Amino acid sequence: MPAAALKSKPLPTQSTAKRPVLLDLPYEPVEKRPLPPGRPREWYVSHNRRLKAMRLAIALLDSGVHVPNQARNETIRSTAETIGVHPPSDTTCHMVRALMRYTR
Repeated sequence: MPAAALKSKPLPTQSTAKRPVLLDLPYEPVEKRPLPPGRPREWYVSHNRRLKAMRLAIALLDSGVHVPNQARNETIRSTAETIGVHPPSDTTCHMVRALMRYTR
């Protein structure tokens, strides 16, 4: 029997599914590593904000929100609640939309 016949059919992705693919729950964050010491406080704040915005942008894309216009602050905050992240500020919501805009 050919090897191709033994392969199982892959699960549908967002682009091939008939309905939006739901987030895989429970969400498990990646293992945290300590940040480098000696930087100004503003660097740590902006670094953590970028990481949070990136996680939220990925979760929104996985849930079927592909256009920044669809990602209102309420949508972003409800996604944050779904994946277990603290509610983002208006600045972080703006950053999420910017990430979605620049990845196209």
